[in-house]
Amino acid sequence: MSGDTPRSLDQATLHAPLARLLRPLVRLLIRSGITFPMLAELLRELYVNVAEYDFALQGKEQTDSRVSLLTGIHRKEVRRLRGAGAPVNVVPATVSQTSRILARWLADPEFTDGEGQPLPLPRNAEPSQPSFERLVASVTRDVRPRAVLDEWLDRKLVVIDGQERAVLVEAAFVPRGGNDQQLYYLGRNLHDHIAAAVANVEAQSPRFLERAVHYDGLTKDAAEQLQRRSREVAMQALQKLNREAHAASDGVMPGEWRWNFGVYVYCEEVAPSAAAGTSTNSNDEEPRT
Repeated sequence: MSGDTPRSLDQATLHAPLARLLRPLVRLLIRSGITFPMLAELLRELYVNVAEYDFALQGKEQTDSRVSLLTGIHRKEVRRLRGAGAPVNVVPATVSQTSRILARWLADPEFTDGEGQPLPLPRNAEPSQPSFERLVASVTRDVRPRAVLDEWLDRKLVVIDGQERAVLVEAAFVPRGGNDQQLYYLGRNLHDHIAAAVANVEAQSPRFLERAVHYDGLTKDAAEQLQRRSREVAMQALQKLNREAHAASDGVMPGEWRWNFGVYVYCEEVAPSAAAGTSTNSNDEEPRT
């Protein structure tokens, strides 16, 4: 990572991209019953929290007055909110547990076939044979494998085939709408994507890969075909990197760094007035690395 001093951007230049990235979040908030005053209170807490910890001067105590100056929030409010702020690094136990078990099932050669696909696993087997019980026990001994299997069957992450084996299904990769796991990754993945993009904007040279291929003026059939194909390519990349990350980290003493590789696909119909005059082209930006 570069040690470049972050660049300061003019407020007006941030208005349009900020409005665009916030629009789908505002839509989600309104649908979820989170009103503007509720969001304003959360933003007030976050402004104080970020100013308190991320903009402290080295060797100097961060004061209420300086936080107030940085944020535009009255000192009385700053004093009330110091030490507050929404937790951003807390991983729900069920999310962590499920993710670790799934990651091992998809990456560990013991639980995958010659092509790297997850094996159907008998509930129990000989100690030397792969099984669902052995899979869960290799990750955690805090819960019974039967309890995990029952939960996963209920959540339709696995099915039991005719040979009484647990089979991982595609739904395991896509959390159900609005559940704790999906909401956790909403925050985590959007945070990391935005953090990478912001780091690139602030730095003199891009620090992270953050690119997209985009075409306008497509037919519906072409757009849907590209969406299907991009899902296939994305899943191949995710599974390959999961195997490599598992091999690099399994059995190694834990460190203090984290890594996230994400892929997104988006497709929508554009109103004729907005699409008029557009041409079909791809992203021609220089590679961001």
